[in-house]
Amino acid sequence: MQWNEAIEAYKSYLKLERNLAENSIQSYLRDIQKMQRTYSDLSPKLINTEHIRDFNHENSKKYAASTQSRILSSIKSFFDFLVEEESIESNPAQTIKSPKLGLNLPDTLSLEEINQIIESIDLSLPHAERNRAIFETLYGCGLRVSELTELKISDLFFDDGFIRVTGKGNKQRLVPVPVYTQKILNIYIQQVRIHQKIDKQFTDHIFINSRGQSLTRVMIFLLIKKHTELAGIHKNVSPHTFRHSFATHLLENGADLRSIQLMLGHESITTTEIYTHLDMSYLRKNIEDFHPRK
Repeated sequence: MQWNEAIEAYKSYLKLERNLAENSIQSYLRDIQKMQRTYSDLSPKLINTEHIRDFNHENSKKYAASTQSRILSSIKSFFDFLVEEESIESNPAQTIKSPKLGLNLPDTLSLEEINQIIESIDLSLPHAERNRAIFETLYGCGLRVSELTELKISDLFFDDGFIRVTGKGNKQRLVPVPVYTQKILNIYIQQVRIHQKIDKQFTDHIFINSRGQSLTRVMIFLLIKKHTELAGIHKNVSPHTFRHSFATHLLENGADLRSIQLMLGHESITTTEIYTHLDMSYLRKNIEDFHPRK
């Protein structure tokens, strides 16, 4: 089995058996292809632990620890697949340890900062109601940017107070949507979007650009960057920041971790624990408010 054949088989495995989203699949394949370029004169069967150790060492000169760790994880997954397929006897990457990672949490916005960003939208301008609905939905429901761009009118169940979200690996979940967020979405859909000419491929997509097509991830990032600057906020703000703020604010106001996990669509509660960090002042306040020996 040569590299291209092995990679193609691995791609099918990721798609059909692990049911990963296309973005995740491409991320895995890019990492494997880095190794393929390094050892193009060898077949995957001939790769040994020393090859991977050398490859890992070269990556340490070029990439941050988080990127090194991700590449190594992809390599291990690839060779695990080859073991399962009985193409090789053992995984040559199994004993190689990932670099230690520090906890790298994104900036969190306060409620005041969220409001400042939304209030920076001039509602007299074209697309203003759409942009306000985008920001309110990101914060109100804690969506990933890809979940937002793929959100459809048929996913709205406002009578029951939920929206249906399609997350990683095409897994669907129901997320409660605040009444205020429903109101903002309805204003955009019923008063603005209804007058827009929409490409027939995107008639069910909620958020539409000026060409009548669905918005891209890049467009959402640019909108947030623009309005963060207009609001005078000096933080590295992205769609993920809205999601992180959603979870953090819920936790600070008493929501339980399991409920937040379900709303965010995390498979593991451990992911939610890291994602929804608490600062030390909040922990201190919990002791002062609730400990019997306060």
